Amino acid sequence: MSNALIIIDVQNDFCPGGALAVPGGDEVVDSINALIGTAEMVILSQDWHPEHHTSFANNHANKSPFDTIQMDYGAQTLWPAHCVQGSEGAAFHPKLHADAAEAIIRKGTRSSIDSYSTFFENDRKTPTGLVGLLRERGVTHVRLAGLALDFCVAYSAMDAADQGFSVTVIEKACRAIDNENSLAQAIEMMRAKGVILQ
Repeated sequence: MSNALIIIDVQNDFCPGGALAVPGGDEVVDSINALIGTAEMVILSQDWHPEHHTSFANNHANKSPFDTIQMDYGAQTLWPAHCVQGSEGAAFHPKLHADAAEAIIRKGTRSSIDSYSTFFENDRKTPTGLVGLLRERGVTHVRLAGLALDFCVAYSAMDAADQGFSVTVIEKACRAIDNENSLAQAIEMMRAKGVILQ
């Protein structure tokens, strides 16, 4: 096996009507299901936050969603509470062919640190175990799709490139938040790492 499809955070809270909805987030499901049908290996990532997660604005006095605070590991954007462990919002979109996944990587599970990437938490040191799984299976190329292109997809793509994988992001199977030009910045950073956007 040489290829893996990594599907990032296609969860109810990131789709229309969810707590942190990505515009058009549910529009990726059909494209992703088509990709699943041709993939050698499918891995899902799932945002899975405890209720008192430090990245939730409501856990900080006088803070609002999209404010920024400083954490030990650097700047942290504050978000509306989302993808709380065991909640309906944390569940995968009901039309996603999630049963095809060989593994689910849960991230953001520790209350004191956020995790955008499917490979490392935001301290850039704590691994999720995904690198080891891919290497043990002989994967050399990863394709990424999902939500949101300018955050979790981009961070995952850049980490995959840093770990020596060749990386393709399937743009038609992604949607972005695009807060304060975040999409253009993310695309520039991904291309600088050698990520192919297709």
